[in-house]
Amino acid sequence: MVSDRRFPSLPAIRAFEAAARLGSFARAAQELDTTAASVSYHVRRLEQQIGVSLFVRHPNHVILTRSGDIVAREAINAFAALRASFVQAAEVDETHLSLTTLPSLGTSWLTPKLGRFRSRHPDIAFELDLSAAAEDLSGGRYDAAIRNGHGNWPGLRTVELLPSVFMPMCAPSLRESVADIGGDPQRPLPVPLLGRPDWWSLWYRALGFDGAIPPGRFGTQLSAEYLDIAAAIAGQGVAIGSPILFRGELDAGRLVPAHDLVVSDGRAFWFTYPAARHDSRKIASFREWLSAEAARDRDAARAMIRRAVVVEPRVQGSR
Repeated sequence: MVSDRRFPSLPAIRAFEAAARLGSFARAAQELDTTAASVSYHVRRLEQQIGVSLFVRHPNHVILTRSGDIVAREAINAFAALRASFVQAAEVDETHLSLTTLPSLGTSWLTPKLGRFRSRHPDIAFELDLSAAAEDLSGGRYDAAIRNGHGNWPGLRTVELLPSVFMPMCAPSLRESVADIGGDPQRPLPVPLLGRPDWWSLWYRALGFDGAIPPGRFGTQLSAEYLDIAAAIAGQGVAIGSPILFRGELDAGRLVPAHDLVVSDGRAFWFTYPAARHDSRKIASFREWLSAEAARDRDAARAMIRRAVVVEPRVQGSR
């Protein structure tokens, strides 16, 4: 019995379904992007496997046999249902956008803006993941990411958003007491330094100091830039961070620059997504909105960006 035999190959069934629906091996070949000879071969293999003739062959067309008509009805319905499920899956996917990004950018810059995206695209549910590590975008868990680096990631499309710039910032009550922060980093200040030691080293290098900063100059080591900024607002020290990401705190007076020097490490924040997803409607919608938001903030920080001193890290990499 047929049920005891090996199930026919999917290419053979697909070739039969197309030929049965279109009434021609040649037209089936056009739809399947192959040759009429290939379609004929697969159909012949199918007939041999099940031991039943499915078509009566004529020079320019084919006609289903009675047995072929029985199989064709089921095959056509099955493939139609399968095609419909693919369409439905694509439509459902376009209503949900998952993004992964760095904790500080996601917390301090992106999240306060998301209401504007949702009001413009209420049909797209948004999921945000915060991760210091660069998550893999090829596994299907995330649709896109905002990463920091130079934008040259294989297999990904990138859109530059914001430059990576940083400067010392502190609570207004500390500004006078840390006025000498631009002096010799070997000399202690009344309060500790907060934030990434590598950024502080680049900042002091831009001032002409190339020596190591004594470990005792640093305060509590926190896991993310936005935590350093929160500690600075609380008066626990001087934090080094992005005046673009934390412009709200500066505008509100919760933070002030402790020194006017702005430094860049030559990197930037990039919106990135798999090249194969370039035509995705949801990604295009978010890309357009995000680019406009970034352009607005770049414009507001234009003077600060222009005066930023670029100091390349001695060890290259991405965070």
